[in-house]
Amino acid sequence: MLHRALRYLRAAGVLTLVGGSLFAGGAPVVAAAGLAIQPMLVTRFASATQAPDSDQCVQQFTEPCYQPAQIQAAYHEQPLFNRGITGRGQTIVIVDSFGSPTIRSDLATFDREFGLPAPPSFRIIQPAGRVPRYNGNNGTQLGWAGETNLDVDWAHTIAPRANIVLVETPVAESTGIAGLPEIVAAENYVIDHHLGAVISQSFGTAEATLPRGSISGLRSTYINAEQQGVTVLAATGDQGATDFSNDAGTLLYTHRAVIWPASDPLVTAVGGTQLALDSTGRRTTADAVWNDGSNYALLNVIAGSPDPTGIATGGGKSTLFGRPSYQNGVARVVGNHRGIPDISMSASCSGLVVTYDSFGGESAGWYVSCGTSEATPLFAGIVALAAQVAGHSLGLINPALYRLYAERAAGLVDVTQGSNTVSFTQHSTMYTVKGYSAGSGYDLASGVGTVNADLFVPELAQAAGG
Repeated sequence: MLHRALRYLRAAGVLTLVGGSLFAGGAPVVAAAGLAIQPMLVTRFASATQAPDSDQCVQQFTEPCYQPAQIQAAYHEQPLFNRGITGRGQTIVIVDSFGSPTIRSDLATFDREFGLPAPPSFRIIQPAGRVPRYNGNNGTQLGWAGETNLDVDWAHTIAPRANIVLVETPVAESTGIAGLPEIVAAENYVIDHHLGAVISQSFGTAEATLPRGSISGLRSTYINAEQQGVTVLAATGDQGATDFSNDAGTLLYTHRAVIWPASDPLVTAVGGTQLALDSTGRRTTADAVWNDGSNYALLNVIAGSPDPTGIATGGGKSTLFGRPSYQNGVARVVGNHRGIPDISMSASCSGLVVTYDSFGGESAGWYVSCGTSEATPLFAGIVALAAQVAGHSLGLINPALYRLYAERAAGLVDVTQGSNTVSFTQHSTMYTVKGYSAGSGYDLASGVGTVNADLFVPELAQAAGG
């Protein structure tokens, strides 16, 4: 879920940091010249034997956690399921470096626990080169394994009858811009071979870390996807209105920053919200912008310190891309820049989700996770449902999304509370990066809002040419 544009914390009983600093240690880091692409994930060990429920998570982590039925209910999916809209006939493509060596068995355990059907087809491919043998002592591979399980589990939760293609890339073998050439090659392979309708990317890097002149070559996947009618999603990151400035993910910019590929105009940027649900998945309060940076009790449990930290949904204005035409209707907010996010889904550590992991390097069992790495596969499931209704892939959905916003479509739910301002200590100095607040209508903290799937899925299918 959390990215450097990641945060990756895993612990079995006692919190362990592979690195050494709060939320920076233990994250997947790829040695490279220039930058490292990393997932956006926060995760914590919960139980070796039993999937925790909300009450158990409150006792253990001070905050609730949610199981698939609660998230499905929160997004009003049951009426769709009753009509046979389950993602059947569609394929969700999930791209992760290294992947997870136990994802097939872990997903089967997840499905058995929560009464979900197995996906009709689950392929794992490595089109950019063979992935190295998994080593649980390798923090990079460990982190991506957790990311992979989260992505697969929760895309499958939202669209349980959709096929899944997991694309694994051999990041550690790359040089220069770490991992990106392999990801570009792998995604172009998927697009050229028509392997799926929607691609989910739970990774990113701050725009400013991209080497000058590199972006045009790296965008070939998204140009290709637009031409061939494939929807591409990306997480907006987990450092609020800023992001990491170094490869190791130990330093944050002390000014506003957004991440790519979420900022690309040919990508749908998925931000994070905080859900408050009862045991049935019914909301007890309206969704808010995800920001756990001042949740001191939670931070103390997760990281051993109540100090504020940059842990919130990404969002802001691109410095690389101008305003795309589909955002002309929100020009008063974005100015002349590409603004992100476009849409938001559940991501908060104050409303964790459950996964099962057994890939080694940590205790096998149930984990709780959060971050925009959760939000992105959730929305990939929504897109798969809409593609089923339309009877074809939807391609770039952003123009349709903003048309629905302009028309005040009933399936879009405005998020009007919260902000992605973050505070953090760096070199013994406390910094605050002022972000963006949610309000009525489009904003740079939640985009056009979140969704009621029962209404939004058919609306999106029609607006995107269904």
